[in-house]
Amino acid sequence: MEISLLTCSPGNELYSLFGHTAIRIRDARRGMDIVYNYGTFDDSDPLFYFYFTRGIMQYSLSVSTFKDFMVEYEFEHRTVVAQILNLTCEEKNRLYESLRKNTMDENRLYQYYFLSDNCTTRAARIIESNTNDSLIYRDIFPVNSSVVPHSAESLISGPGMTYRDMIHIYLDREHQDWPEFGIDMLLGKNLDIKPSNIEAIHFLPDYLYKGMDSAQDGSKAMVSERNTLLQFPETKMSAGWFTPMLFFMGILLLSIVLYFFRNNRNAAISLLIFDFLFFTLLGLIGLLMTYMWLGRIDDVCRNNINILWALPTHIIAIFFIRKKAAWVKYYFLITAILAAILFIGFPFGLQRMNKAVLPILVIIIFRSYMLYKNRNHAKKLTVQG
Repeated sequence: MEISLLTCSPGNELYSLFGHTAIRIRDARRGMDIVYNYGTFDDSDPLFYFYFTRGIMQYSLSVSTFKDFMVEYEFEHRTVVAQILNLTCEEKNRLYESLRKNTMDENRLYQYYFLSDNCTTRAARIIESNTNDSLIYRDIFPVNSSVVPHSAESLISGPGMTYRDMIHIYLDREHQDWPEFGIDMLLGKNLDIKPSNIEAIHFLPDYLYKGMDSAQDGSKAMVSERNTLLQFPETKMSAGWFTPMLFFMGILLLSIVLYFFRNNRNAAISLLIFDFLFFTLLGLIGLLMTYMWLGRIDDVCRNNINILWALPTHIIAIFFIRKKAAWVKYYFLITAILAAILFIGFPFGLQRMNKAVLPILVIIIFRSYMLYKNRNHAKKLTVQG
């Protein structure tokens, strides 16, 4: 029997950008060549996206023939590399039985967590739990070559590498600017945690590959051989011109132009509409952030400092934007101050924010201050601010 860890290269679709991990079992004597895949999920459920936003994602372990498994990766031109595991007969049988047992209906489902329990995590853990000796991973980061047993709660991390950095490597390579903006906006400060060596290995397929490649099972190397099963030249998506930065810079320019022509009746009306739509959008984004913060069962969207510029209270404030009430005036002053603090502290913030937030902050400061300065902005069509 031969057992291999399969590492599949990233695809071009968002769901496949981080690659994939699976386990192959081949036994010529039994005529068996199958793949165990922890990355299976059912998106046919009409409530799938509702559960997805709440972090309630039921993934499962599935089994397919090796030939069927490879069809998808050949069609998508994605490289697949096999690391043949250097296991004893006892370890192979135990790992195979564990995988077979986990495909039973009562065992195959598991709760997916993006950072801490995904298809890579599951593949790594089941291999680790079926070795006779403590599996030892060398540090996969460039700095610090310590040897860390997988059972230890290692505090070793790379030189400043965070979960967000690891994700950005893949998103930047494929020029996925809008998905990166969305991830940076909705996922909170916990994404800026520096993972330990074992946490990094368990997170993404490429990191598990790197960790397994130098791992020791007792006195022997964990990987006995590496085979490239499918090889395709690396393809990258071309950079698009319509980026979040360009889009929000355009919105900023529009707000400035409308302001300079504010004495024109049509421009004044347009500026009023601009403020209403802009702060409405910010409020809706803030409500989404609040829902993701409070509604998800995991903590990946909590402690999100972005909510300080996308205040959910804007949804209420916009309906008083033409009123002269003192609280409205000072509400927009506070809004401008919060945005200014975020702008000044952008390079030093407790949470790393997407660079496309900068023009949004400038718009918030500019328009909020103008609304504070002149409460007649929207009531009279010939406003001064």
